[in-house]
Amino acid sequence: MIKRISLLTRSEDLSHDEFVRHWLEIHGPLARAVPGIRRYVQSHIQGETTRADIPAPDDMQIDGIAELWYDSVEAMEQSSATAEAQALYADGALIIGKIKSYVIEEKVIIE
Repeated sequence: MIKRISLLTRSEDLSHDEFVRHWLEIHGPLARAVPGIRRYVQSHIQGETTRADIPAPDDMQIDGIAELWYDSVEAMEQSSATAEAQALYADGALIIGKIKSYVIEEKVIIE
């Protein structure tokens, strides 16, 4: 399986709570209809921690992390081309101000 992780920042016109509510109650259910998605997890940011020994970027504002699993990169690409995925992306454009996505291969250290 392959995973896509996206770091999300809300639109400037939404509060964090408004973003999370829409993301969970409206956007999330749209993902259920997208063929090819094997698993979808929303991680809602509740707070921040820092380390004294490593500085954090001043401009890093993340409101949530989306994780989507697919059987393969090809399956991810096919899924993204569907009408259902396009509806999901259109809804995301209403609430997401910035997004940075990564295709991930997991290496499990602790099962």
